[in-house]
Amino acid sequence: MVTFYYDLGSPYAYLAAERVDSVIPAPVRWQPVLLGGLFKLTGRSSWALGDDARRAAGIAEIERRARAHGLPAPRWPDPWPTNYLRAMRVATFAFNAGRGREFTLCAFRDAFARGRDLSVTDNVLDAAARAGLDRDEAEAAMGDPEVKQALRDATDAAHARGVFGVPTIGVGGELLWGEDRLEDAARMV
Repeated sequence: MVTFYYDLGSPYAYLAAERVDSVIPAPVRWQPVLLGGLFKLTGRSSWALGDDARRAAGIAEIERRARAHGLPAPRWPDPWPTNYLRAMRVATFAFNAGRGREFTLCAFRDAFARGRDLSVTDNVLDAAARAGLDRDEAEAAMGDPEVKQALRDATDAAHARGVFGVPTIGVGGELLWGEDRLEDAARMV
């Protein structure tokens, strides 16, 4: 079993999402997890916060990788990063509704190819509608206790497996962290 762990706030996970199904020659299960929850559990923080030089270098690296993969030049949401909790709840709901990949790709492209802030409810609902989800149901999922618990459980299970950041690809008992590890994961399948 191959699992792709991601959070919609991660531009590296966006790059991985654009390529994972074409690079890995096996079915991939996409698993939304809350990166903020992983950070809380591990005592880590985002490279995009705090140090301006580190942030600028990370942004430049993402832009370089996007070019190398033939993807559109990233357009950064303002602000970024921000709170993606509601968007991640809709991602969790979308998988239960059979539209998880569609929603995830719409939301990632909105955030990092169009510069739309996914902390804004209407932006998340626009992505949900384009992915074939009902806007009202997607909005209700943002506050649904079962959806909240499912995302929490997925994050806790990922942490228990050893996931500490995104994107992470799980192949059997191995974990590979980083968008640049997709080809390594493909060789392990």
